[in-house]
Amino acid sequence: MPLKDERSLSELLAELSRETSVLVRKEVELATTEMTAKARTAGRHVALVAAGGALAHAALLVLLAALVVGLWQLGLAPALAALIVAAVVAAIGYTLIHMGVSALRATRVVPTHTVQSLKEDAKWTTQQGA
Repeated sequence: MPLKDERSLSELLAELSRETSVLVRKEVELATTEMTAKARTAGRHVALVAAGGALAHAALLVLLAALVVGLWQLGLAPALAALIVAAVVAAIGYTLIHMGVSALRATRVVPTHTVQSLKEDAKWTTQQGA
């Protein structure tokens, strides 16, 4: 035999209001937690990229200088050797920048779990009110 709820309509609506309020607070807390975790992960990755980039930049400058000197030693004029090296490096740099920007555009920072949970909560709340 099903249990009969003896609460009045106003009591039920008050409870629904309280539970909805708690639910919204929990969803905001979930979104904050999820975004904080994603920001921390992204921050660590950015730090690694920055440190590696600084070291790679220093090494690249030394290698490029050696390449210019090597072309000069092979008989090219110093200005022409530098121009050739600069053009090749600029083309590689453009390609890398383009790849990085494309990858950043594909990155999603939306808290997908929270959005899905909010949709489910909205559906549940609508069903409870009906």
